[in-house]
Amino acid sequence: MGALVNTQLSELRPTISADGNLLFFIRQNHPHNTNFNTVPNSQDIWFTMRDSSGTWSKAVHLGYPLNTAYYNSVFWISPDNNRILIRGAFVNGDYAGNGVSMCWLQEDGYWSKPEALLIRNYAKYDRGLRSGATMAHDGKTLLLYMSPEKGSPLNDIYVSLLLPDGTWAEPKSLGKKINLPNNDEMTPYLASDGETLYFSSDRPGGLGDNDIWMTRRLDKTWQKWSDPVNLGSPINTPEWDAFFTLDAGGEYAYLTNSEGGFGESDIVKVKLLEKERPKPIVMVTGNVYNAKTKMPLCASLIYETLPDGTEAGNGISSAIDGSFKIVLPYDKNYLIRATADKFFAQSENLNLDSLVKVGYKEIHKDLYLVPIEIGQVVRLNNVFFDFDKWDLRPESFVELDRVVKLLQDNPAIEIEMSAHTDSYGSDDYNFKLSDNRARSVMEYILSKEISPSRIISHGYGETVPVAPNDTPENRQLNRRVEFKILKN
Repeated sequence: MGALVNTQLSELRPTISADGNLLFFIRQNHPHNTNFNTVPNSQDIWFTMRDSSGTWSKAVHLGYPLNTAYYNSVFWISPDNNRILIRGAFVNGDYAGNGVSMCWLQEDGYWSKPEALLIRNYAKYDRGLRSGATMAHDGKTLLLYMSPEKGSPLNDIYVSLLLPDGTWAEPKSLGKKINLPNNDEMTPYLASDGETLYFSSDRPGGLGDNDIWMTRRLDKTWQKWSDPVNLGSPINTPEWDAFFTLDAGGEYAYLTNSEGGFGESDIVKVKLLEKERPKPIVMVTGNVYNAKTKMPLCASLIYETLPDGTEAGNGISSAIDGSFKIVLPYDKNYLIRATADKFFAQSENLNLDSLVKVGYKEIHKDLYLVPIEIGQVVRLNNVFFDFDKWDLRPESFVELDRVVKLLQDNPAIEIEMSAHTDSYGSDDYNFKLSDNRARSVMEYILSKEISPSRIISHGYGETVPVAPNDTPENRQLNRRVEFKILKN
């Protein structure tokens, strides 16, 4: 990575952002380190950023509150760059012992004080000489390496899943194919596809000390894996190889290497062969805005698969400019939803199972949250009908259930449900089609025990376009279902 990143000291544990433009790493024994004078082999977090020309900036010490008087490192960066997972359990920003903590990027551009993830029975698993973690890009899957044997130098890799109450499940071993009985398995990294796992191990078949191995998850149990494959030279060397990380494109890997560099160990970048790469994914970028003021919003994001409504991951938009990034595997139909207090959650449909797999791809989607106020109109982007019909398709129910919840949580709200068409067809045909579609939506909501006095339906045909009917894209904008808040 060059002299702006590497020095004559040890640079360790790179963590690259999904977009490949932000790199955190450890620098050991530097005089600027917070614990340089108090802790042997002091380790602090440093970072570098890549500009539009591909040039990396001179590395900068991260500072307080992320660098403390203990050993420090960044384990994971969320795809939107708005959250980082760091070493150590912190309570109200104060170090409390072994564990992992989350920090959020604030409106002033600084990181929040870290707060520990509450992992059930964590203490009984982390008793060895070293431990660490990473997180899947879905924000709900935590991978940890540690040992339950006191003072043991040998680690196993575990998974912990986010629970509905915001805590994390008790760690569970990844199974015998990953964790061998007398070997050291550590520094896992789960690629953006959610299936391809890279980890470091001293198991038989390597080139010397610990090597990087690759395996693929075969089902949802986290117990079944393909046979781990050694990535070979030049990624692996006779020395100790670990701390493998990838950007979302999956083309370039970053890791620690101690052969022929600037110092004791360096951060290096290597291009992967096709067989070494994860499956291609789509990165969705965008911004969340207040639909009324057009100002950016900090919002929580959830993405679900349709028609089942299963949550596939989470994220947040930036407190600074409302920007977000999420990574999604192909072969699924997704609903992306943004929520913020006193706004109706806005969702967008993203049907990736209709896309041809062309490798890594980026799609831009902005989300507009409508304030819950009289007169505001909310477009429902995930209500679907077959051509020339008004029967609701099952994938519509996830979206409409959110309207039901809005009405349940706000008993004074009354709404008008409306449907609109493009300009194809006669006026009478379009009025009838839109009126029947609006009625179908209303009847679904009434079936959830919402009072008939709180909702009316109306079909407007082609009379209220939001765009000229001159392109397929504009006609699609005009074909829509909306509701208007009449009373609050």
